[in-house]
Amino acid sequence: MSRVGNKPIPVPKGVKITIGPELYVEGPKGKLAVPVPDGIEVRQADGRLELSRASDQHAALHGLTRALLASAVEGVSTGFIREMDITGVGYRGDVKGKVATFTLGYSHPIEVLLPDGVELKIDKQTHLTLSGYDKQMVGQVAANIRALRPPDPYKHKGIRYTGEALRKKVGKTGAGATGAK
Repeated sequence: MSRVGNKPIPVPKGVKITIGPELYVEGPKGKLAVPVPDGIEVRQADGRLELSRASDQHAALHGLTRALLASAVEGVSTGFIREMDITGVGYRGDVKGKVATFTLGYSHPIEVLLPDGVELKIDKQTHLTLSGYDKQMVGQVAANIRALRPPDPYKHKGIRYTGEALRKKVGKTGAGATGAK
């Protein structure tokens, strides 16, 4: 019995859903399409969406489809936010329109083109706020930006998610660390 798949999805006011082979979710923030696999049925009643499956063979798709649909409804109504911090002397970011420029200790600045539906705000040149209506796209852009300079475990310099806990490693010390006797 799927606990995730059977949980109904509340539909907020201002969100319009069109049911078909794909579910089209439209709200104040944007439009999204969620594919509905065979064997999964979607019903809309009393301001909420309910999903059911044809057989137990579709159990995994039942929960997956419900989770994707819930994310789409939340995204077009309230949106998603991902916050990141840049740590390191001289490391900073700047955004102009759809192009974000980062100075991360390399010999050149790095430019990142932001896709449609994702906005980036940078406070004090080191605090990034990504926002958008597509959860997957916001998360992927955040991961791509973090991959430009992942946090270093020795000096903790780099780009990290706000609140991300890092384990600091101890570096080599003294002549005994080289292995020479």
